[in-house]
Amino acid sequence: MQPVKLPRTVPVVLSTQEATQLIAAARNVKHQAALSVAYGAGLRANEVCRLKIGDVDSQRMALRVEQGKGAKDRYAMLSPVVLQRLRAWWRVGHAQGRMLPGGWLFPGMDPMDPLTPRQLNRAVHDAASAAGIAKRVTTHTLRHSFATHLLERKVDIRVIQVLLGHKKLETTSIYVHVATDLLREVLGPLEPLPPS
Repeated sequence: MQPVKLPRTVPVVLSTQEATQLIAAARNVKHQAALSVAYGAGLRANEVCRLKIGDVDSQRMALRVEQGKGAKDRYAMLSPVVLQRLRAWWRVGHAQGRMLPGGWLFPGMDPMDPLTPRQLNRAVHDAASAAGIAKRVTTHTLRHSFATHLLERKVDIRVIQVLLGHKKLETTSIYVHVATDLLREVLGPLEPLPPS
């Protein structure tokens, strides 16, 4: 048997403006908060869905990701904007009786069960459609956009590797190919050299 080589494709990435429009177009506060976590912390769909209320550490500004891909625990960043949206969702969810003590941060139809990745992806598709984004967008697109935008802001690639929970640096290096702001800064050989 011969191994089949699959073509390596570059991921679809949203601009910062498109990501902001997508999150704003989400139909309710819970989906806005969940999409904010996916983009603002670079989490996978399953990791967003499996977050519990106790995983939000507002003192250290971190999210605890338990048993992410590869059955590994890690911490993800928690920005003030994401924390603000999580608090807004907590107030609404608590008032509706959906937030159980020590329960899921994003409960499903039954508060005892978490939101599923499929439901989260459906929320992303609905928001993309409402925002008029023509690109093929999934929850993972928000993760790709998170990594690309950090790279464009000159965050060290090894820091991005840790934030994404990648085992190998070569997995993270795919974002160098889509970081267009970095590519625009490179002077080609035909460009005039600056005077020395």
